[in-house]
Amino acid sequence: MENKISNIKKSASVVKRELRERTMGYIFTALGLVAGLAWNEAISSLIKYFFPLDGNGILPKFIYAIVITVFIVIISSSLMRMFAKEDKE
Repeated sequence: MENKISNIKKSASVVKRELRERTMGYIFTALGLVAGLAWNEAISSLIKYFFPLDGNGILPKFIYAIVITVFIVIISSSLMRMFAKEDKE
């Protein structure tokens, strides 16, 4: 009987830890999204400042999307390599 109770306590501890980790992950993701939206606004304003084209034109939006995509791919690849090295060690 005591063995079952200790197993239940261990399981509850694991669930609490996982819940806390996931909740923190979601909070950090939300904060990252807010920061990303702020940077999106800042970069958009910077592009409009240096290249005062028609704001509703499709070409500036595609150029912006391509530049941001390339930037994110480079950063993501770098982070993946960094975490892969840490996992090997």
